[in-house]
Amino acid sequence: MEELNLIIAKNLKSHREKKKLSLEKVAELTGVSKTMIGQIERGESSPTITTLWKIANGLKISFTSLIENPQPEARVIRKNEIHALTEDNGKYRVYPFFPFDEKRRFEVYSAELEKGGILNASPHGVDTEEFITVFEGELTLTVNDTDHVIGAGDSIQFKADREHTYFNSGETLTRLNMVIYYPV
Repeated sequence: MEELNLIIAKNLKSHREKKKLSLEKVAELTGVSKTMIGQIERGESSPTITTLWKIANGLKISFTSLIENPQPEARVIRKNEIHALTEDNGKYRVYPFFPFDEKRRFEVYSAELEKGGILNASPHGVDTEEFITVFEGELTLTVNDTDHVIGAGDSIQFKADREHTYFNSGETLTRLNMVIYYPV
């Protein structure tokens, strides 16, 4: 519980400072006393759910923004820390660098296809889109029975709510980046 109080303290103070509000103004907006706001910001109080809701509503912020550990401003993800998912006897490898998160409606992958590697992908949800950039090699992407050859340095955007196939049609390893966008 003590750790949660410190998270709440840091988040409340951060929201107040971003909005350039005094303790008095926060008290006025939320209906929570200035003394209580100060105690919460110093981690000296365990606010009730009701108190947190008053603060969230008064500051017009989400309840969870008060209780979640904030994400760092920058985060390095090392490829050797990612567990590759494989298909086609290891000829297709995908690395989920930024998995789907409800707050952002996309996920980011890096993929590698050995010469001749193939993946037949099932349709994603309605209106889902993929954005692919090939960095090395050659990719033949088949969507609705139409082949699209994408070479190194080229990109493609397509509706991924239909069957599609990734195939390394070149002579060398194909490396690509993939962003999958899921509409609301």
